[in-house]
Amino acid sequence: MKLNFNKESVLGMFMKTSDPAFVETAGYSGMDFVILDMEHGPVNLTDMQNNVRAAQVSGTVPIIRVSKLCPQAISQALDIGSVGIQIPQIRNADEAKEAVKFAKFHPQGERGICRFVRSARYSSLAKADYFKSANEDSLVILQLEGVESIDNLHEILKVEGIDIVFIGPYDLSQSLEVLGEVTHPKVIEAMEKIVASADEMNVKTGTFVDTPELLQLWKKAGVSYLAYSVDVGVFYEASREIVEQFVTN
Repeated sequence: MKLNFNKESVLGMFMKTSDPAFVETAGYSGMDFVILDMEHGPVNLTDMQNNVRAAQVSGTVPIIRVSKLCPQAISQALDIGSVGIQIPQIRNADEAKEAVKFAKFHPQGERGICRFVRSARYSSLAKADYFKSANEDSLVILQLEGVESIDNLHEILKVEGIDIVFIGPYDLSQSLEVLGEVTHPKVIEAMEKIVASADEMNVKTGTFVDTPELLQLWKKAGVSYLAYSVDVGVFYEASREIVEQFVTN
């Protein structure tokens, strides 16, 4: 299962709940991917494996956001069947290189090897086939979220093996001292710089949006990988709308 980047852009959602029904429902809705969150979400590894299964059952691509740049966390996420890993707070080219090294087997990297895991179909895949497909199919998505990453942007984008750079607008707004103001000119300017530079280097970009207006803004700007809001936030908004209709009618 791969992301179809033949389209202008792909659409997904962050998932923070531990209930695979939410993940499965997102797939049936037509979402291209789901970002299963282990940075801010409460989900443990056992439950996360079921969320990966739920994504695959409903035809959406599972991406796991790990909590930090850590070889064990990255390897475990890929071992349970995630198609890609998304790593927060990448600040420089050395960290970008480490991310690729932890996510890929030799010769691209040094990912820890175990064939008795879900991604290898519990050893039923031939070793050579597993190692080859794992390197070819896995996505490495790096989050750029602060002034330091922007200062080092050109060197980060030159690192081989990066598939997507993902702009975290809220952390970026904090780094730019306009906390939470994701439409502030300073934030927009910084994001546009990242998108333009990545486009010149043939690296795809992604970002998080939480309004329809921002979704259209960054889609038109050429962002390929768009994560719209969070499962619990979408549920809250829908619930609130129902309550408001009930109260006013």
